[in-house]
Amino acid sequence: MDAIVILLLYSFTVAHSLSKNISDCNPRLPLKLEADKPLHRVPVNSEVVLECCYERVTRLVDYHWVARYRREHISAPEIVDPSPPVTMDTPKRDTGPVCQTLTLQEVQVNDTGLYQCFLNSSGACLFTHGTYLQVYTPLRRALDISESWKNSIITIEGVLLLFSVLLPGICQLGKTKRLTQLSKKKYAEEENIYEGLNLDDCDSTYHQIQRSHLHGPYQDVAHPTEEDIQLEKP
Repeated sequence: MDAIVILLLYSFTVAHSLSKNISDCNPRLPLKLEADKPLHRVPVNSEVVLECCYERVTRLVDYHWVARYRREHISAPEIVDPSPPVTMDTPKRDTGPVCQTLTLQEVQVNDTGLYQCFLNSSGACLFTHGTYLQVYTPLRRALDISESWKNSIITIEGVLLLFSVLLPGICQLGKTKRLTQLSKKKYAEEENIYEGLNLDDCDSTYHQIQRSHLHGPYQDVAHPTEEDIQLEKP
């Protein structure tokens, strides 16, 4: 119990002293920074690994992770507590820039904010560019179906779409074919009307009709023609 109280007091003292150093330090540390990942977007309850890198120098550079949390507004930089589920590490590299890593396990929406490395050496300090961590809550799917069912549904939709495109064209082709057949049948019936007719009979009938039109429907009895006078022999 006493050890826990001493640890809490030590953590509070360290955090208070670091906060004072952040506010009072001279931000003119001559150190070249590497590019940080500007945005890291993850769902809740996932693990996140953030990294900040700077050039390798011979002098001792002390570092601490700080965060500007996004709640009602962007807060002042706060020291990130390295207790679980948060871990900090410095991967060993013989050459190249020095990188510091921050691992956050089971992140929550309240962990959203800008994470930076606070570098301090001989009274001079510097903030890295930082990475903005965005933690979001995934939307629940209305229908929780497997990928195989999704593929089957997409295939059925494709088949239905194909039929909806082909059926009207097939119906139109059938209608055009029926109209063509009816037109041919009607033309053949019109040709069959004149089959079996005698052209001589048609010609004599035509001349009789023309003669009746020339004579008219009435006979002129006042001026009889020679053909109409028939004398009886005594």
